[in-house]
Amino acid sequence: MPRLTRRHLTIATAVVAATSAAVAVTTVAGAFDGAQHAKNAIQGGKAKNVILLIGDGMGDSEITLARDYTVGANGRLNMDKFPLTGAYTTYAVHKDGTPDYVTDSAASGTGWATGVKTVNGRVSKTPGSDKAVRTILELAQKNGYATGSVTTSELTDATPAVLASHVTDRGCQGPADMANCPTDTIAAGGPGSIAEQSVNHKVDVLLGGGRQRFDQKVTDGAYKGLTVSQQAQKLGYQVVTDSAGLKGVKSGKPVLGLFASGNVPVEWTGKAAAVGGTDAQRCVTSNPNRPSTTPSLADSTTKAIQLLEAKQQAKHSKQGFFLQIEGASIDKQDHAADPCGQIGETAAFDRAVKVARDYAATHPDTLVVTTADHGHTSQIVPLEATPPGLSSTLVTDEGQQLKVNYSTNTPGQSQEHTGTEVRIAAQGPLAYRVLGITNQTDLFTTIREALRLH
Repeated sequence: MPRLTRRHLTIATAVVAATSAAVAVTTVAGAFDGAQHAKNAIQGGKAKNVILLIGDGMGDSEITLARDYTVGANGRLNMDKFPLTGAYTTYAVHKDGTPDYVTDSAASGTGWATGVKTVNGRVSKTPGSDKAVRTILELAQKNGYATGSVTTSELTDATPAVLASHVTDRGCQGPADMANCPTDTIAAGGPGSIAEQSVNHKVDVLLGGGRQRFDQKVTDGAYKGLTVSQQAQKLGYQVVTDSAGLKGVKSGKPVLGLFASGNVPVEWTGKAAAVGGTDAQRCVTSNPNRPSTTPSLADSTTKAIQLLEAKQQAKHSKQGFFLQIEGASIDKQDHAADPCGQIGETAAFDRAVKVARDYAATHPDTLVVTTADHGHTSQIVPLEATPPGLSSTLVTDEGQQLKVNYSTNTPGQSQEHTGTEVRIAAQGPLAYRVLGITNQTDLFTTIREALRLH
């Protein structure tokens, strides 16, 4: 037996302690699916697949709010049932590398996508020299894995953008949006907008919103005069715009699903928070502005897994896939101080978590990780509290009243991210690496080592 270093002994001790702790708490109702799952997660070995689920803006308050409203204070969401849970820090950096304590989604996503922290607003490029850094998706492709990205935002928004693009400013989403990225334009010898880069990377599955970006015309290069959607078709993509189109796609060719002009409409509606509060309300679990032909995040997740798995089986590849799933509008509804929209999007994300965990149940060589990019503003406060900002009172599924407060900015302004650490939970090979307090950039290393990427 090789001699253990102090570091290995420390890790081994932590793993043993974690196993004991995991086994000890299995009696808590709904805590997770049992001791064996915890034991299986505290293992090394190679993962064939990785499914990374990002709840944008989904801090502990957002999770608790959705839990309290939908399954009850003593209930458990699907995301609560992972065998191993830790927390990670989310801070960005300034150009000189000093900490910027509150991140945006671009800098945050760059952290786990590349293992390098960067400045707010930048996508997978260094903070000082503004140089592109290879992403986990690019490494996965290089090593023969199928790749996919599913989101409820525009596919060119920050979180999906960090995987398959490199731009100085997150706003450079389409060919007509490049004012803040002069060196990234194709005319300047750069890779182009986020939309152009995403399809040029030939990511196997791209599902989300943002059709308006892909309808823009390419201004330079080989595809000049075509829209980005037409460019995608030239590159072999099947372009679909609704549930029926998604069901009809064939495996073996890349898929670009554009299910909304902008962000995919939210699932739930209700009264936004207001100064002085709102009357007690029940959320409306529908949205007249969401077409019935819009696939749910869970449906898109299911289809993405099927397509990625089919591609690798057809190739007889020993490698599996890397897939990122984002519930984007948890964040967007938090910014808008809309508790019902926010809870509905968290519930929709949680159903996607279930899809991923159900797949992993029959494919134990799949590492599944769920986390957030940053915390956000919503706070559950006492009913008798009189917050100075925006608040709303909800009537939960348990028939109880719950007050939620939004006070990270002046009423009328967009509510803000917070600099708190956020939850990270996992199951499967190397899942133990999420235990304790880690750094967001550690997630890059966990995925890279799980997939044996070089």
